Amino acid sequence: MQASIRTPAVAGTFYPAAAKALEREVRELMAGTEPEHDLLGCVSPHAGYVYSGRVAGRVLGQHRIPRRVVVLGPNHTGIGPAVSVASHHAWRTPLGEVWIDRDLAERLLGEDQEAELDDSAHWREHSIEVQLPFLQILRNDLAILPVCLRHLPLRRCVELGEALARVIHATPEPVGLVASSDMTHYEPDQVAREQDQLAIDAALTLDPAALYDTVHEHGITMCGVIPATVVLAAAARLGATCGELVAYQTSGDTSGDRSAVVGYAGIRFGT
Repeated sequence: MQASIRTPAVAGTFYPAAAKALEREVRELMAGTEPEHDLLGCVSPHAGYVYSGRVAGRVLGQHRIPRRVVVLGPNHTGIGPAVSVASHHAWRTPLGEVWIDRDLAERLLGEDQEAELDDSAHWREHSIEVQLPFLQILRNDLAILPVCLRHLPLRRCVELGEALARVIHATPEPVGLVASSDMTHYEPDQVAREQDQLAIDAALTLDPAALYDTVHEHGITMCGVIPATVVLAAAARLGATCGELVAYQTSGDTSGDRSAVVGYAGIRFGT
C-alpha cells in the first residue's frame, strides 16, 4: 500500500480548521451524552456541523468506541471504483493523524473481490472525513478503515456487508461500523420528515432489503443509503438484535427556513 497521508478536504468549511476550536465544538455537540453502548453499527450524518453536528454528536457520543472502526461513506464526486478502500497510511484532521487499519483493509480486499484499493474516491469526499473528529475525541488510539461507495445493487450491498462481517468475526478485538449518511435532500420540511420516517422505520427492522427497497421505491434522496444498507447487512450477521433512532432533525431546525431542507438521522444498531 502507498504510504501517504490524506489531508483534510473540508476543514474550515464543514467544521473548524483550528484544533482548539474544533475540539471545543465537538465536545459541545456531544454534551449530555454518555457512552452507554458498545459500537456495533450506526448511521451518522455528514453535513456541516452547524446543521447536523448535534445529531452526529448524540449518536456517536452514546457509544463506547472500539480502537478499530470501519467508516463507510457515499461517493458524492463519482470518482473512483464502486467500492474504494483507502490506501493511505493515515488521515489528518486538525486534531491530528488517524492511522489507517491496513490489516482490515487487506483482509476486506481478500474477502470481497470487487473492492479496490483506491484513493481517488477519497480525495475531495467529505462524508467520511466529518465523522473523524468525533471518533478522535472519543478514542485517542483510533485506527480506521475508510470505504467510499458508489451506488450498488442490493445484492452487492449484502455481499459487502457479509464480507465485512467475516472480517470482523475473525478479528480478535472489537471493530465498530459507522455508515455516513444524510437523509432527504431539498424538500419542504414536512415532506422530508415523512419521507425520512419511512426510511428510518425500514432501517429499524434490521433488514437491509427493507431499507434499500423503501428508499428506492419512494424516491427518498438518502445519499448514504448504500453505506447504511451495507452496515445493516454486516450488523445482522454480527448479532444485532435492535435498532434505535437516537436523534433526528432537519436543516430547518437550525436555519429557520423550512421551504427546502435536508434531514439528519442518528440511528444505532446493537444488542
